[in-house]
Amino acid sequence: MDLSDVPAELRSPVSAALDAAGVRDGHLAVELVHEGRMRTLNYAHRGVDEATDVLAFPIDDQPAETGPRELGDVFICPERASDVVEAAVHGTLHLCGYDHEDDEGEMLALQDRVMASLRS
Repeated sequence: MDLSDVPAELRSPVSAALDAAGVRDGHLAVELVHEGRMRTLNYAHRGVDEATDVLAFPIDDQPAETGPRELGDVFICPERASDVVEAAVHGTLHLCGYDHEDDEGEMLALQDRVMASLRS
């Protein structure tokens, strides 16, 4: 797994989320952004004209034939996130194909399990 584009302090939580989702290879990036940048991203991609805590932009949903799978990008706004680690886990699970808006609670339950494992 290539986590070179993930801030060092978030690599362990991102790795835990990937493990919990069963994703063993690929690359993803996590970027911490200010409210203005997050507002711009949220408006451009979701039509919502306000900053939010975390956005995830998946790229590949299938393993690549050559080279590492490109999972996508996670943007976190620390000013809006009550817990940056939890936001990183949340965004990573979105890159792994989970969507709490469409599932029966599986994503948030998995997120809770990952967070509990990080605290123990």
